[in-house]
Amino acid sequence: MAVERTTVNPWTWSVEMGYNQGEIVSGHTRTLYCAGQTAMSGDGKPQHEGDMAAQLALSLDNLEAVLSEAGMSFANLVRLNVYATDVDLLFRHYGVLASRLGAAGAAPTTTMLGVTRLAIPTLMVELEGTAVA
Repeated sequence: MAVERTTVNPWTWSVEMGYNQGEIVSGHTRTLYCAGQTAMSGDGKPQHEGDMAAQLALSLDNLEAVLSEAGMSFANLVRLNVYATDVDLLFRHYGVLASRLGAAGAAPTTTMLGVTRLAIPTLMVELEGTAVA
């Protein structure tokens, strides 16, 4: 059975920012719940201390790797939670996130939260996704 996705947007402003307010998914056969992905190297070492843009890019790379391992891509994301220790700084680099998702034609429902800190104190951003195929 093919996956059918229907966006739910009572307003257009969120679409202009690159995300949908809601998404109905039916007919899916697999759901992938991704753990929070951060700027960690392949051997589990935090990278890019103090560099939000680089941490965001590596977090996206790591999320993409998890999706790929499951036979999925950013296009399969239906939910993305973004946790940042400095939301204002994240917004200055939001184009890194928006361009990667936009290139994949993805506009998952998104929540952005400011947090006091992440599990490893030098990390500044964490991405948690849900994907369907």
